[in-house]
Amino acid sequence: MYDKILVTLENTRTDQAIIKHVKLLAKALKSRVVLLHVATGWAARTYGKDAVSPEIDQDTQYLRNVRDELQAEGIATEYELAYGDPAKEIVKWVRERGCDLVAMSTHGHRFLADLLLGVTASRVQHRIQVPVLLLRAD
Repeated sequence: MYDKILVTLENTRTDQAIIKHVKLLAKALKSRVVLLHVATGWAARTYGKDAVSPEIDQDTQYLRNVRDELQAEGIATEYELAYGDPAKEIVKWVRERGCDLVAMSTHGHRFLADLLLGVTASRVQHRIQVPVLLLRAD
């Protein structure tokens, strides 16, 4: 059903909710997981893949750690770091590479906060044609 699951990560504590859920889902369905984080700092937005910064080093190490955690539980996992606007990069990734499900944590903002903060999850779910699993972080 879900052979390839894209899991978007922010490199914050809110990621734990979606990681925990995807572990169970991927094991049950024998899915392959791709972890995606979009670096949003000045260097990432300015230089893209050529960017060098402590943020990018930390983000890359974080992705490796999560990948290793999932692989230790028998889940085929890879990761990728993108650069720029998270919603645009997630949509671009899905359209270019394809997946069967996008899994994301949300912050659980309500109405006005969503409008003011420009929620990435909302922007993504309205621009792609695959199912989106949104899990509210505690």
